[in-house]
Amino acid sequence: MSPRMSLKKLAAHLGLTEGTVSRALNNYPDISSKTRERVQKAAVQLGYKANPMARSLATGVPEAVAYIMPQSHSSISEPFVSQLLTGLGDALAQRGWDLLVTQSVSAEEEPEMIHKLVTSGRVSGVVLSRPHKQDARIKLLQDAKFPFIVHGRSVRCDNYAWYDVDSKAAFNAAVDHLVALGHQRIGFVGAPTYYNFAQERLDGYREAIVANGLEPDEGLVQITELSDDGGERAAGDLLDSPSPPTALLCLTDTQALGALAAVRSRDLVPGKHVSVIGYDGLRLGRHTNPPLTTMAQPQAHSGRQLGEMLLAIIDGGDPREFQILRNAELLRRKSDGPVWVNKDQTKASLVEEKR
Repeated sequence: MSPRMSLKKLAAHLGLTEGTVSRALNNYPDISSKTRERVQKAAVQLGYKANPMARSLATGVPEAVAYIMPQSHSSISEPFVSQLLTGLGDALAQRGWDLLVTQSVSAEEEPEMIHKLVTSGRVSGVVLSRPHKQDARIKLLQDAKFPFIVHGRSVRCDNYAWYDVDSKAAFNAAVDHLVALGHQRIGFVGAPTYYNFAQERLDGYREAIVANGLEPDEGLVQITELSDDGGERAAGDLLDSPSPPTALLCLTDTQALGALAAVRSRDLVPGKHVSVIGYDGLRLGRHTNPPLTTMAQPQAHSGRQLGEMLLAIIDGGDPREFQILRNAELLRRKSDGPVWVNKDQTKASLVEEKR
């Protein structure tokens, strides 16, 4: 096995100082473009790979970013989180940076955990997700003048970096779609509205119900936790009500998995007897029974975008210039369909009327 090419050997080969070679490899502006190109070309040819720890010590910039896990006992296993982390890791890998995933023991201890993280010298930036309407974590990071980006938005979002999908517009579109299929009783499976995205999706649902000329009915709204178990319980309560909905609109795909189970457990067929629509566009929705119709916002793409934006901010970009709002798209599979009419009951009703 040939000995590892070191910075010292690379510098000797080029006839340059180690400092000049190091600064050229890290694209310092005081090194001419001709020298940078010469050094980087030689590094590739000779197989030189920088030691990340040494490079971090030389530049004073920790080559790592932290993702703060949402407060949930099972959040690491959530498809939403895993797909987001995949994209975020891909973006950081392009620069050779590492991803640190961390979570506090409780919501009360999270501010102290973040404070320790940003003062530890271990990371150069932070990614948050599922922000609250008024999010103390955002203010903490702003006060510390520490680079960060948010997947989502709080109520006030003009002075920090974020990437989000228009939740209100997405739930407007989902209700419009169901109404076009003939549904008039549309159930909503939501989450606690201290999450800003949960409030926006509920607002979108309510606005679209009114806009379509339907009678608002808060009995069709269930608030539960962000899990499949929560979705199953909430959907079950709606389906067991005296006047059950013919369609269920769920805050997330994970909740929709539970809603599908609730429909099936009552000897009903999702997509035929009861339509079910989720939100996220998770890949696992292709393999549910039946495949889940969803308002899609691919998380891997979101993760890559977040990583690229955060790196640009760490490099000196103005956080206020990194604010992106996307639209979700209806991805139809098999769990939605026209409102179901029981033909036997209809015939019986007509006979009764004739009598």
